[in-house]
Amino acid sequence: MRFLNGFGLFALAVALGLAGGGFVPAAFAMPVDRGMGLPEAVTPVMHDLVALHNWLLITISIIVAFVTLLLVIVMVRFNRRANPTPTKTTHNTLLEVAWTVLPVMILVAIAIPSFRLLYKEVVIPEAEMTVKAVGYQWYWGYEYPDQGDISIISNMVEDADLQEGQPRLFTADEAMVVPVDTTIRVIVTGADVIHAFAVPQFGVRIDAVPGRLNETWFRAERTGMFYGQCSELCGQRHAFMPINVLVVTREEFQQWTEQQQAAAGTNDKVKLAQAAVANAR
Repeated sequence: MRFLNGFGLFALAVALGLAGGGFVPAAFAMPVDRGMGLPEAVTPVMHDLVALHNWLLITISIIVAFVTLLLVIVMVRFNRRANPTPTKTTHNTLLEVAWTVLPVMILVAIAIPSFRLLYKEVVIPEAEMTVKAVGYQWYWGYEYPDQGDISIISNMVEDADLQEGQPRLFTADEAMVVPVDTTIRVIVTGADVIHAFAVPQFGVRIDAVPGRLNETWFRAERTGMFYGQCSELCGQRHAFMPINVLVVTREEFQQWTEQQQAAAGTNDKVKLAQAAVANAR
């Protein structure tokens, strides 16, 4: 029964995609029961990723339906009982040209938006600020070179310390704070082993490799808390180094920056950082 329910939901999603010109993704920031589709897009890159996903879903659905129809026709019309004397035809030039040219045209139609999206992801536009994300075993560090070398250590909040409404295994004690409607350049590296900085709603996923600087970008269109995780198998606590990105207004980001700069030289800030590292170990 559960399989039938799932199959029915899938069939409904395909039907909506074919009828409405695209499969509308579920609007959620976290995994939800019976959730379907991609997370809600909040960056230009993720909007394009969702559009490509919808286009591919429609394309593959049409191909599967067409091939299934051909198989049914072959089984009905050309079985031994319905067609006891088979034809001896071995070639059909028009048919052979068609089944060669049509797949090539389909691949070209898929390749054009794919390459366009790849270019958009790789070529970083002029950034308004830079954040450096460093993966450690097993926590994240964020540095703000444009805001006076602000440095933050971000560890996962343990189950016993979670507050109401905080998602388990996704909540960190410190978030990467960025302003809304701002092009953010993210420099990513690893301090020990290979990690990966990934935030699904931003359409961001890039490896953090020790001794190498990778870079990506995003421009969040609305405020809120957005969740991600290390998506590279980096050790026994790989599943316990979440990524929290808090998108705030420009005014709130300026206030946060001033608070971080004021606390940078205090003992409380030093003790907090030392405790975070100790907990991670």
